[in-house]
Parts: sequence; structure tokens; C-alpha cells
Amino acid sequence: MQLKSKKHGKLNHRIVTLMAVLLSAHCTALHATEVSGEPGLRPVPTTWRATYESWKLTDNERMGMLGANLFFDVHENVKLGIGSYGALVGERGGFITLGLAGELQTYIAPSWRLRSGVFIGGGGGRDASLQVGGGFMFRGDVGITYETGRYGNIGLGVSYVTFPTGDIRSTQPYILYEFPFETLLASGWDTGASNPIAGKLGTASPRRQEFSVVALSYQIPNSVSKADGSPQGSSMQLLGAEWTTYLDSNWFLRVESAGAMGGQNSGYMQILGGGGYRFPLTSSTDLKLWATTGPGGGGNVDTGGGFLVAGGVSLAQYLTKSTALEFSVGAIDAPQASFRALLLGLKLTHKFGIPDSSEGSAKGALAGYEPQHLRFRAVNQTYLKGSNNWRSRDTDMSVNNMGVQADYFVSPNWYLTGQGLAAYSGNAGAYMAGLVGAGGRLNLSESWFLEAEALIGAAGGGSLNVGSGLVAQYNIGLGYQLTPALSVMLTGGQIASPNGDFRANVVGASLGYRFTGFTKAVE
Repeated sequence: MQLKSKKHGKLNHRIVTLMAVLLSAHCTALHATEVSGEPGLRPVPTTWRATYESWKLTDNERMGMLGANLFFDVHENVKLGIGSYGALVGERGGFITLGLAGELQTYIAPSWRLRSGVFIGGGGGRDASLQVGGGFMFRGDVGITYETGRYGNIGLGVSYVTFPTGDIRSTQPYILYEFPFETLLASGWDTGASNPIAGKLGTASPRRQEFSVVALSYQIPNSVSKADGSPQGSSMQLLGAEWTTYLDSNWFLRVESAGAMGGQNSGYMQILGGGGYRFPLTSSTDLKLWATTGPGGGGNVDTGGGFLVAGGVSLAQYLTKSTALEFSVGAIDAPQASFRALLLGLKLTHKFGIPDSSEGSAKGALAGYEPQHLRFRAVNQTYLKGSNNWRSRDTDMSVNNMGVQADYFVSPNWYLTGQGLAAYSGNAGAYMAGLVGAGGRLNLSESWFLEAEALIGAAGGGSLNVGSGLVAQYNIGLGYQLTPALSVMLTGGQIASPNGDFRANVVGASLGYRFTGFTKAVE
């Protein structure tokens, strides 16, 4: 046990060090842009990427994995971002990981780029405790991409995936598709008044966006059984978040993540993407048709290899110009297995516009836009035993989780927050948590600050006794602002399940990056 603790201690140190390097590089690159270009503002090349590859688990078993990544260029040859991998084909529906990613790239000919990437994260699922061990995942890859122009980029390459504390060691080819675009961001917290970018001539058209907190209820027919053959309950409740971006005034793309919080399927998670069309019925009412697909499973839900398809119709009623309640009805199905359900949803949606940087220069894009203070945190949280039955095994072993946290400051001292975490050590591979909440900030001096936050959401897997999956967490933190953009914070708190035995004391560390986005009201 002593050797294992030392090994995990070294692993923790390496992960925290890598997070520091990634965020420091991002901060340095943005600062360099500020000095050489328009003060405070830069159009940031951004890339959404999907990959597909097949991992070898044993001589007789392979698992088809869909990867989704969001990258930001911090240099013309360097990208940093976040990513997730989920099972689509095989026998491990619900096998999902999330983490941080980075890559180097260079042009070798017009439209051709050579690239090499790395991903570190945590996760697992679906009877894969031996394969993933504590859950820590490393993926490295090399490949080549071709730029097609307006239709995005295509590519292929070879990747190597390992779970160092488990049995997975796999080398395989992959294919990719990526769609590049630009966003306008300012390093640090731009106030607008002190920055010469505000009020310039020219205005970029706002591109409509929607962010929603989502509650779902699945009504499951009696013919559906669980993955082990036992009867499936008649319903399952989920909590999650959804982002929608509009291609024009009606067509939209959407990504959604949700996890089980009720219905005796704790550990179930889905990450779905797709699109749809909006029909304005009145000035305050919209009808939407939509369809999504992606990986999902866990919690003994029979999704086969993990491939899910869903579709339906939604009615959005705006309570204010920017806030709506949205009601959805539809269906979700696992074509490879028995799981299917009627889908009922309720969403609280916030609508806003962001500047379309393709329609204006950095100097003249922001007339009429308001600065919005945002923060991204790379976090490490350690769960320490808080009750005797908090785990079904290894009750004296702590659980280390890594992930990301995003904060939206509605005022200088109050913010909304969301976090996604996955276990990477503690013999808890497959534990994942997604929570949303709110927090407050108190500045003690120019550099020191205190924060407190409360969150609620869904969690499960990895032998943690979370009951139906609903969990609540609070954190209190002491932070130090290293630069106008970069900060560090130590936190302490507790997480517990209201209807399970899970209770843990939480010790955390995070590296935060502050930046400013720009929004305006849209019709």
C-alpha cells in the first residue's frame, strides 16, 4: 500500500504540473498578442474536432471510441483545450472519459498540416475496473489533416492509449473531422470603459447562442431490461447542461451532457450532439425540431456498445427577452440494445449573441457589445472518507479526480459555475460527476481572495455509494491572483448524496484563467 501511495503521489504532482504548464502557456501567448496587437482583444482561432478509433481491450474484444475536443490556438503552432472519449461500438456502453488536451501543428504544404497531440484525463465504465484501474488515461497521437475550406478539415493518424494503473494498452489508426472558427476574447477582465476596443466604428453581427440547464425524465417501457438481465425501472431522471449555437436565424447545432440523478441508475451518463431547426411562432414563442446522437450508458443501463440516438420537438416560451422555459418531448433509443424511452424535458434557457468575428476586424467589432467576465479552471479534487459506507469497496482509500470548471461572473462578486470531474486514482475508475451551482467572491487585497460556492448535480460509478446519483457539494477556497489573468486556489469542502451513503470531505487545488467574452441581446 505504501508503494501505491507514493506512485499516486507522483501522479498527482505530474498532473498538477502539466495543468500549470498548459495554463501558463495560454496566458503567455495571450499576453504576447496584447503587446503586439490590439490591446486586450484577439480573434482566437478555435477548433471543434471529432475522431473515431477502435481500442483493443483484449485479444477478443475491441471498443469503438468517439472523441470530441474543443481547442483554442495559443500560438500558430500550439492548441490547448478540453476533450472527451465515449464508447459507441462493442460491449462497454457507458465507458466515458474526460480531460485536458494539447497539440503541436505545422504546415508541410498548402492546406496540409502535420500534427501531434496529447490527452490526459480520467474515466472508465461498464465492468471495466480491471481495464482502467484508478481511471487515469493517457493518449498520444500523430497525424495529418487536409483543409477543405468552408467544409472544415479531414484527417487521419495513429494514436496510442494507455490506462497506466489498468490493463489497457492499445495502438490504432483514427480518422478525424474538424471545423475551425474564430471567437473574440480579451485576456483578463476587460471593463470596456478603459479599453479602446469598445465603441469603435463598425459592428460584427451577433451570432445567436443558448445555454440551458436541463432536467430530463425518461419513461421506460416494461420490455426494457438492464444490462445484467434484471428488470429496468419504469423511469429515470437526469440533470445536465446544453449549449446551442445558431448557423443562421433558424438552423442550429447543439451539444448536451447529462447524468442520472434518480431512478436507480446512478452512473448513467450521456454526451449527445446534433442539430435542428427553429420555427418562430410569435415574438416570444419558438417551436424547435431536433435530433442528436452520441455515446451513453453506465448505471447498468443496457445501451450495448453505447451508441444512442434521440429526437423530438421543443416549445420555448420566453419569460424575458433573454430567458425562456423550454418543454421537450421526444424519444431516445440504443439501436444495439434494448434500452429505449419516451423523453420529457424541462430547460431553463439563457439566450445571447456573440460577435461574428468574420464580419469585422478586431478594432471595430464590438460596438454595442457588453463585456462578460469569465473564468476557466483546471481542477484537482481529492475525496477523503466522510462516512463508513461511502464506498462499496476500498472504504479507507481516497479518490482523486481531475476535471474542468467554468465560471460566469454576473457581477464582480457573484458567479454561476459548472464542473465536470472524473476519477483518475483510488481504485475508482468510472466515477464521474457533473454539477452546477453558484458562488461568491471576497477580495482580501489586490492579490488575495476568498470564494465560497454551492453546487448540485449527478454523479456515479467507481464504487461510490451515491444512491440514485443526486449529489450536492460546497467548497470554500483561498486564492491568489498571480497575474491579471492567472490565479491559483486551494479549496476545502464536502460532497454528499441526499439519498445514499456517500459522503466525502473534499480537498482541492485549481489553476484559473480569467478572460472576457462579449455579448449582446438578440431577437
